[in-house]
Amino acid sequence: MSCSPRRGARRRAAGAIAVVGITVLGGTVCGLTLPAADASSHREAPLIAGDPAADNTDVYAFVSPDKPDTVTIVANWFGLQEPNGGPNFYPWATETNHDINIDSDGDAKPNVSYRVTVTTDDRRGANTFLYNNGPVTSLTDENLLYRQNYVLSVSHGANDWRPIAHGAVAPSDTGPASIPDYGVLRKEATHSLPSGGSVYVGAAEDPFFLDLRVFDLLYGGNLSEVGTDTLAGTNVNTVVLQVPMRDLALKNDPVRNPVIGVWSDTERRTMQLTPGAATPTGEYVQVSRLGNPLVNEVVVPAGLKDAFNALQPVGDAGVPQVVERVTKPELAQLIEAIYQVPAPATPRNDLVEIFLTGIAKQAPTLDRSAPPIQADLNSQVLNADANANAFRPSEMLRLNMAVPVAAAPNRLGVLAGDLQGFPNGRRLSDDVVDIAVQAVEGAAQTGKLVPALAAGDKVDANDAAFSNSFPYVALPARSKTTPAGSSSGATAPAAAAVTPSDDGMSLTPIVAGGGAAAAVLAGGGWLWWRRRANRIVLPEQRPNA
Repeated sequence: MSCSPRRGARRRAAGAIAVVGITVLGGTVCGLTLPAADASSHREAPLIAGDPAADNTDVYAFVSPDKPDTVTIVANWFGLQEPNGGPNFYPWATETNHDINIDSDGDAKPNVSYRVTVTTDDRRGANTFLYNNGPVTSLTDENLLYRQNYVLSVSHGANDWRPIAHGAVAPSDTGPASIPDYGVLRKEATHSLPSGGSVYVGAAEDPFFLDLRVFDLLYGGNLSEVGTDTLAGTNVNTVVLQVPMRDLALKNDPVRNPVIGVWSDTERRTMQLTPGAATPTGEYVQVSRLGNPLVNEVVVPAGLKDAFNALQPVGDAGVPQVVERVTKPELAQLIEAIYQVPAPATPRNDLVEIFLTGIAKQAPTLDRSAPPIQADLNSQVLNADANANAFRPSEMLRLNMAVPVAAAPNRLGVLAGDLQGFPNGRRLSDDVVDIAVQAVEGAAQTGKLVPALAAGDKVDANDAAFSNSFPYVALPARSKTTPAGSSSGATAPAAAAVTPSDDGMSLTPIVAGGGAAAAVLAGGGWLWWRRRANRIVLPEQRPNA
């Protein structure tokens, strides 16, 4: 595998890759030593945990509810921002490529990519420590001393980057005395795109909702630690991109080719440290990536996390150690070991279908068996003009743009019969944690919810309300301890009720391929754990297992 950091070179090399020949256990990837440490969500791998500004945290992709001929993609960076984190707050990384990639033909390489690059205009100098020295009422207010600007460029798979928009980044929200109305700044930071659509670059309240105490032996070992949205009142840096479907679809035809795959990545230059300065040098190198939620956090083991962040999707299926974590997920074994809930039989080709190929009756499985989820939902093989022989299994968030916007979105998405929800793309309100809890025990195969897991992590909605119009994300929170103190003044919406039928999920047909399906890969781990003092023993580790 080529380790060239330039995207054009990476793509040329990727075309000849059949098996990724890199050492990932106890070795190196592109010269990077892989430590054996671990990290929590939003800083999921050892190396990126030390560079949070470059860390991709979440990707969302959904048909725009108020403009159904467009798709909105939300890509977030720099998670776990405590609102009062002055004096520097949370600047965007400079000398960095923040990329959003779209694969419309299934070859695991971008057909379209959007890139945001940021520069800084720091007017503080040696005169003050303040981010702003008075109330800020516009992005050009002279009181705003720390400013950043961005350029949005587009490429069509050939390193042919072309600028299409530029503007001021909406700054961190430093508080009500400094920024009386952040909504005004966000409106100023929202710009139209030449071919239609819009872009926003700035701060937002983190839309991901879950109880992160899963990492304390899965909610304290006895479910004593559930029901708290760990990310409530924290902020992220976000790019919200709304573009016409025709710009994303293969051959610009969303009717014949409605399925796309989406992921984000970050490319950094090496920083040379000298006393009082850090100078970027050399080529750009990929340091983070994000498609489906919870993959690197929970599915990928510690020793592979940095390697996964450096890997292009085209190489995913060529790393046996990663594939095995999908076909034989650790989480299902843990559930069986502690709760005696039988794990579905392996290999988990249902999770391969969800994780690496998308859901389709003709999805090309790794072992050439028939796809276990016999439904057509969101694999690029459903695109009429895609070359089936060029299809390559890879991890990305897949969206069928032809599925109509749900009149009453359900937080459990496809599992509750709402085919516009996760894992068919990801809306801001989709409860990906609870969906993953069901999927890990085979709900995608059986078509039935698992009643014992119905409560999930007891965090069913975001703490701050989302907007009904672009850019949809909530305004930045102003207090970690009082999440409702968001400058939007909004309150969290009630979660949609889930009323499964007697047989479990109620699945209905969809357009452009028809059928109904499934859930998400084994990315969650929040279940009914009782307290145990001894080390967890997996079924395969038991005597005579």
